[in-house]
Amino acid sequence: NDTFPFIKYNHIQIQDWNHRNQIFAEYSVQNAGYAKNKTFRTLNREELMYLRPGEILVIPDTFILDQRAYSIFPHYYWEARNIPKIIIVSAAFQCYACYEYGILVRFAATNTGKETTQTYPGRYHVIWREFNHRSSLDSNWIMPYTINIHPAGSAFHQFSMPGRPVSHSCCRQFMEDAKWLFYWVDLIKRDKNGNRIEFSGTPVLIIDYFDFSRKRGGPWLELKSNKDTFLSLPKDPLNYELAYIPMCQIPPGARWNLPCLLYTSPSPRDS
Repeated sequence: NDTFPFIKYNHIQIQDWNHRNQIFAEYSVQNAGYAKNKTFRTLNREELMYLRPGEILVIPDTFILDQRAYSIFPHYYWEARNIPKIIIVSAAFQCYACYEYGILVRFAATNTGKETTQTYPGRYHVIWREFNHRSSLDSNWIMPYTINIHPAGSAFHQFSMPGRPVSHSCCRQFMEDAKWLFYWVDLIKRDKNGNRIEFSGTPVLIIDYFDFSRKRGGPWLELKSNKDTFLSLPKDPLNYELAYIPMCQIPPGARWNLPCLLYTSPSPRDS
């Protein structure tokens, strides 16, 4: 975790709309440049267009293009040293990490599922991907760089990032992160007869829950430096418990694709 220098975080509150517009202009890619703009968005898990008065923002004293400098995931994951690729998602901190043989290769922001359609912890695997996927909930929703990780429809994809859990259980991303991940992951493999080999795509572990008792922001806004917090990761990643998703949260159009009840658990609304 000493790969990058110590970076101190400052915190400011947006005072009013005039102050909001000043911040928007200061950190726009046109004025700030890509590295500063991307770092601002990553640390705050938010697109600039969603900035509002009253918000607390994280401002680092150093801007580095390589976003791993701001990772709350360890830069080496010993227990994943023999795994070619693995993705670890923290819903609590609204971010994810990509590892190759235990080495951190990407750190990025995400906005996961809202309270009524949460992104549940557990082990997932990459199944398929599509450049521009239409949502099974609303065909008007186009989701660039979709990577499906569960037969119920859970996926990574690009979509608006307002800085909080807001999706229908998917992991939203900024466009550049979604594009990078799309080409990085390995899809599910098939046997000689063309049948899918279950769990053979890149594994994805969602390791925690977001605290929905928080009405604003999240713990990433309370960090004081890039060395404050490093999350503890699962000791046996490939045997991490499979994700169990309530049936009521699975779009009816996706339920036919469930191979067995192993993937889902009943919810109070189904009993």
